[in-house]
Amino acid sequence: MTSSVASPLRSIGKLAAATGVKVPTIRFYEQIGLLAPPPRTASDRRLYDDAALSRLSFIRHARQLGFDLDAIRSLLDLSDHPDRSCGEANTIAERHLTDVSEKIARLQVLRAELSRMTTECSGGRISACKVIEVLHDHTLCAEGHNGSAGARPFTRIS
Repeated sequence: MTSSVASPLRSIGKLAAATGVKVPTIRFYEQIGLLAPPPRTASDRRLYDDAALSRLSFIRHARQLGFDLDAIRSLLDLSDHPDRSCGEANTIAERHLTDVSEKIARLQVLRAELSRMTTECSGGRISACKVIEVLHDHTLCAEGHNGSAGARPFTRIS
């Protein structure tokens, strides 16, 4: 025997609390079409069902994983058509993985440069501070970062 109990409807505040997504963000997702505008009460209160809760949870998780809004839009469209091949979803995820890997590589270069800068700092006066000196002269950087190459090794200028 199956129950025909309707799923509970939630206010926007309760939906926000259930998903960890702030109310203005929920409204934004509605404005850009990621989340369908919900039915409203006679007093104009939004009421969200379990499908909206599930969709918003999907969006939040995808954002936590760093997917941009266009990718999420595509993934939601795929999710709305469960009989389609998952190849396109995998392609979107692989493209994002490549982007994340490239960002990690850039961050590792930045970490190494910042570590080198702070290690070389003698802790004396600003006039001899290697951190300030390197920030003033990019050619003093040991490795290229942020798309620019400064291949010169760090040398103290006395």
